[in-house]
Amino acid sequence: MRVLPDVPAIDKTFDYLVDDRWVDQIRVGTIVRVALHGRRVRGWVVAVDVEPPPGRALTKIAKVTGWGPAPDLVDLASWAAWRWCGRPAQLLRTASPETAVHRLPPAAGRGVPVTAPASGQVDELAATALARPRAVVRLAPAVDPYPLVLAACARGNSLILVPNAGTARHLGLRLRRAGVAAAVMPKDWGQAAAGASVIGTRAAAWAPVRDLAAVVVLDEHDEVWQQERAPTWHARDVVVERAARAGVPCVLVSPAPTLEALDLGPLVVASRSAERDGWPIVDVVDRRSEDIARSGLFSERLVQTLRSDRRVVCVLNRKGRSSLLACVRCGETARCERCDAAVTTDDDHLRCRRCETARPKVCLACGGTVFRNLRPGVSRVREELEALAREPVVEVSADTGGPPGEARILVGTEAVLHRVDRADVVVFLDLDQELLAPHYRAAEEAFGLLARAARLVGGRRGGGRLLLQTRLPGHEVCQGALLADPGRVASVERERRRLLGYPPFGALVAVSGAVAGELVERFGHPDGVEVLGPSNGQWLLRSDERDRLLDALAATPRPHGRVRVAVDPLRI
Repeated sequence: MRVLPDVPAIDKTFDYLVDDRWVDQIRVGTIVRVALHGRRVRGWVVAVDVEPPPGRALTKIAKVTGWGPAPDLVDLASWAAWRWCGRPAQLLRTASPETAVHRLPPAAGRGVPVTAPASGQVDELAATALARPRAVVRLAPAVDPYPLVLAACARGNSLILVPNAGTARHLGLRLRRAGVAAAVMPKDWGQAAAGASVIGTRAAAWAPVRDLAAVVVLDEHDEVWQQERAPTWHARDVVVERAARAGVPCVLVSPAPTLEALDLGPLVVASRSAERDGWPIVDVVDRRSEDIARSGLFSERLVQTLRSDRRVVCVLNRKGRSSLLACVRCGETARCERCDAAVTTDDDHLRCRRCETARPKVCLACGGTVFRNLRPGVSRVREELEALAREPVVEVSADTGGPPGEARILVGTEAVLHRVDRADVVVFLDLDQELLAPHYRAAEEAFGLLARAARLVGGRRGGGRLLLQTRLPGHEVCQGALLADPGRVASVERERRRLLGYPPFGALVAVSGAVAGELVERFGHPDGVEVLGPSNGQWLLRSDERDRLLDALAATPRPHGRVRVAVDPLRI
């Protein structure tokens, strides 16, 4: 048999003999321990019944650890290693159980849904989407996608990806109550391999699913689907490829689908009236005419909201964001004339951190030359909100522990949207920080935040509201939320990305690390590939053809030392 060792520095396979007592346990994907360079290491069987090179004496494997990835996932890992410039072993680790699985439990059998709720248009959307090889379903934030998931599971063992573990557990419970045999990853790895529908987060893209019948990804727009460590594989693209190989439908569900998703399959959407009902009422507060020095972050509309009896969540992102500049004369936010991102200032110029365009310190709207630096902070804002509301305000961020409780007013970074399960009003104190963030997905990410906030307050019939404070009321994100029309964001963003050559209209690879320069030098300048940099120790490789760029990288030998190759990075 042939084994791929789980050793970071080794990317080749080795042949071994199998002791008679373990013959029945060996299959492609089985996890074994083998002797390699004087020590025992873990590995995966990648082929059986192979012919070793003539004249070479083989040693026997040391141990059979247990079940591992199915053969189709072993093949998929090889593809993913090319797609994200990694090693198959890095992907097979994710596809393996957390603890040794020596035997599988009895198969649960195909569950039969017995309590399918009537859901009107969602049932129709599900039938349309599941009848196609790939489809993108745009569901408003307040619409429950459960009927679509149930329809997928009714076809047989399905793979359902959700963005967080809490949602996975809750969805697994609902499916089991409906009569579906459901395994929640990673705890139920053995049950998944034995036969069941599988629910899990990003790593579940590599979960075993026997006789796969359908794939569903919920909240496809969420950044959590992309692995931060290299290889930067994306769960959406993994399951799309997996579904295509299995010949089963793959449905991507989101209130705000990404451009990459929209390029993968046809868009399936509810009627305009149904989609509007699934979004809350949106109030856009235009702050261009207000005195920045006097009002700060607190508009008159915000003060009225704080002094009502409604539960209010205020969002102010400060981590990883650049400072914003506003013209003192007209109040317009300083933006790049080329890519529309926020600009920062040096001695004499305004400079864009996204595309490096520079210009004199002049306002594009009125010609003013004096700018005010806007630097809000959550802790300071909490104190000021308490003074305005005349009651305690709770601060929530990724660093604060424990649930926020039942406080009526909360303020925090975007983490507050994940720590609170309900609100009457969500206020974005300075939405421009999101709209003008210095990375190319800023508009998509900002609209995704609004969709997350909309889920907290519910649809417009329930009286939920979003309050958006901005100096860019005409921005496509504000208008898309105001009109409950995500298509407005997608259409503008599509043209912007096309102009700049960003994904999905081009492939990007960021190379960084101690020996990044050596790797880029070995890479050279292949036809059809643009090499940019270095900038802050990072090189960008760009091409209009992804396969051309990935093939060139696969053919480039890696130097010894630390190097990070990030394919299609979320932020550049």
